Amino acid sequence: MAHKRTLKGKITSLKMQKTAVVEVKRLKLYPKYRTRFRTSRKFKAHLENHEGYKVGDKVIIEETRPLSRDKRWRVKGVITEK
Repeated sequence: MAHKRTLKGKITSLKMQKTAVVEVKRLKLYPKYRTRFRTSRKFKAHLENHEGYKVGDKVIIEETRPLSRDKRWRVKGVITEK
């Protein structure tokens, strides 16, 4: 069985029912000049109930089967910082 892809991101919206918008930031390399630049992408992730989650939480999302037109990810859990 293949492993599911996981990403780390920050919740930016909880306004939809059973859905969270998660922004994933990453560094990319500009090919010609070999410099790095920041880029971000927003994913809609399935979240059954919003209890215990708030905007700004850092979460892990994992790839899943298509759940709707836009949702291909599921919130796996909150990243706790020590």
